[in-house]
Amino acid sequence: MQGFLETADWLDSRQFVLAVRKLADTLTYGADHSPFRGSGIEYVQSRPYQWGDPVRAIDWRVTARTGKPHVKEYEAPKRMPCYLLLDTSASMTVQSGPRSKYAVAVHLAGGLAFACLDRVSPVGLVGVGERDLRIEPSLSRDQVWRWLHLLRHYRYDEETNIGRRIANFAPTLPHRALVVVLSDLHDGSALPALNLLAQRHDCAVIQIEDPAERGLRGVGFFRAREAETGRAFVTRGRRAWLNPETIAAALRRSAIDHLRIQTDKPFAAAVRNFCRSRNLLGRGAR
Repeated sequence: MQGFLETADWLDSRQFVLAVRKLADTLTYGADHSPFRGSGIEYVQSRPYQWGDPVRAIDWRVTARTGKPHVKEYEAPKRMPCYLLLDTSASMTVQSGPRSKYAVAVHLAGGLAFACLDRVSPVGLVGVGERDLRIEPSLSRDQVWRWLHLLRHYRYDEETNIGRRIANFAPTLPHRALVVVLSDLHDGSALPALNLLAQRHDCAVIQIEDPAERGLRGVGFFRAREAETGRAFVTRGRRAWLNPETIAAALRRSAIDHLRIQTDKPFAAAVRNFCRSRNLLGRGAR
C-alpha cells in the first residue's frame, strides 16, 4: 500500500522545491559557496622560485628567512562522496504531531544533498527500508530532485532493515566516503553495523524522534503494535531502541557523530550547527 507524504499534502511541487532550497541555504549559511575555500586551493609546501612563476605566488616569509625567493604550491582538495542513508520503514511514518519522522527525514535529505553540492561533494542515496533504492553519488542537481520527488511517496508496511542494508552496502564502497544516516534507529542490528562501517568511513547519524516516543521511556511494560508487520507485542520503556543514552553512548564509542532531533521542534539551526561544528560538509580526502 502506498501513500503520499502527509506533511506535504498542502505543498505542491513548486512549494516543496522552495522548502528544500530554503533548508539547504540555512545549512550552508555563512559558508563559502565557491567550489573551494579561500583562493580556491589548499597550501601544500613552498619551493624555490622558477622562471615564469607568478609574483603573487611568492612566499614572502620563506623568502625573507632563506634569502632566496620561494613560491607557495597548492593542491585542489578532493571531496569525499556523500551517501545519505534514508530510513523508509513504516516506523518512520508513525506520527503524533503534524510532521512525521519520515517527512522530516526527506526534507533533511534534500537540504543536506544540496548543501553537499554547494561544497562540490557528489551525493548519493541509499534506502535502508525494504525498497531497493540506491543512487550513486553525482554532482547532478536534476538527479537529486528526481529522487527527492520519488521519496515523497512511501509505503506503510516497509520493515526496518538498517543493519542488513548497511552490512550489504559497506563492502561495495571502493573508497573512503561520508555516510549520513537519517533514521529513528528502531533496529537492534543498526548499531553493530554502524560500528563496522565507521572503521573505514566517516559516519554521522541524525536520529529523528517523535514526541510520543519520549513518553515511553521508563514507563515499565506496555502493549504495542509493530508499524511494519502489525504484530502486537509487549515491551518496556527501557528497551535499547527507546533509550537515547544507550544509543548515544554506543555511537560515541564508535566515534560516530550523532544528533537527535524531534519532529515537534525546529531543527534547521541544530542541524546547521551540527554540520558546522564537525565540518561535516567540508570533509575531504587526499
